[in-house]
Amino acid sequence: MDKKFEEMSIHQKMELLTKDMVEKEVRYRDALKEFQKIYLETALRKFKGNKSRMAESLGLHRNTLHNKAKSLKIKKI
Repeated sequence: MDKKFEEMSIHQKMELLTKDMVEKEVRYRDALKEFQKIYLETALRKFKGNKSRMAESLGLHRNTLHNKAKSLKIKKI
């Protein structure tokens, strides 16, 4: 692609990443789990560990956030 990565839409960036993962035959379940883990860890840093603000921002119930983080083995939630 001609565009610089910073200028790409989220959709375009995800397409590039997804294409790479499919080419490398990353299993769907593993890809989804890794995305969720990175997404929640990034949000955790943004909200400096404030679980209530984080859950609200992500559109999750606080208990759902806690359970998802526990299942993904994310510490400090």
